[in-house]
Amino acid sequence: MPRNNKCVTAAPSVSSSSCHFGLFLGIYLAALLGNGLVITAIACDHRLHTPMSFFLLNPSLLDLGSISTTVPKAMASSLWDTRDISYSGCAAQVFLLLFFLGAECALLTIMAYDRYVAICKPLHYGTLLSSRACAHMAAAAWGSGFLSAVLHTANTFSISLCQGNAVDQFFCELPQILKLSCSDSNLGEIWLLILGSSVAFVSFVFIVVSYVQIFRVVLRIRSEQGRHKAFSTCLPHLAVVSLFVSTGIFAHLKPHSISSLPLDVVVSILYSVVPPAVNPLIYSMKNKEIIDVLRKLFQSDLLPINKVPIIPLGLPLYFRKSQH
Repeated sequence: MPRNNKCVTAAPSVSSSSCHFGLFLGIYLAALLGNGLVITAIACDHRLHTPMSFFLLNPSLLDLGSISTTVPKAMASSLWDTRDISYSGCAAQVFLLLFFLGAECALLTIMAYDRYVAICKPLHYGTLLSSRACAHMAAAAWGSGFLSAVLHTANTFSISLCQGNAVDQFFCELPQILKLSCSDSNLGEIWLLILGSSVAFVSFVFIVVSYVQIFRVVLRIRSEQGRHKAFSTCLPHLAVVSLFVSTGIFAHLKPHSISSLPLDVVVSILYSVVPPAVNPLIYSMKNKEIIDVLRKLFQSDLLPINKVPIIPLGLPLYFRKSQH
């Protein structure tokens, strides 16, 4: 990718561009709606101003940022059938995606610590996770993502990229860009990738150890209701971590023998586009407080939707006639 005004990313053909546009649009709208509702619920109700809800708010913001970094450009490319992206635009995509994903990885680790303290050390929860401590941990997570993104982006776009300017992806992805570099000029980035992978591995080990301790405590709870409540608190976070780790590992560590352009695109969608859309559903599905707040918001006189009855899923949908 020479230093010119434009670089090129792979784009869908004319025959499939409308299909890709519809797919990306549906996922993007789902992510906006889901994360927007979680953010609104936590911001509007003082009962959700807790450390656990605070750590749900931050990933929602990061998910909105990460999916907005790649999907709108991909939709525009599909709609207008263009494969061009500016050099600075490509660098911005790499920086922002690394920033949001790096910060989310750190936040997932902090959320494991939050659940460990809540279940294993409940008497010390208010002390260990005070408002000040939560703010510092969140700031550290965002700061670590920013530092990682700066180092990777500056190092990647300072080396000589001499293998053309076509990226076989629907967004500027770091591994795809490194394929364009000269073989003897990207040793610094390789060391950065090793360092980043080591940090991610340490975070993963910390999460695993935390949950081993959590499950040991939960299994000792005699009350079935208490065990159910503890598992309901932990399982959404564990599901999000599993999705984040499994898709990320497969995307970057899959064997070259099974690598192909269609598979690379699908895997990139799975780790960069799908999680921001499904994470709000996973987080709120077992969170009774968020569901109650959202129900009250939709039934509020401030919203016109209060004219439509809230009914259980599976029953016929109907509109109640006005009494006036």
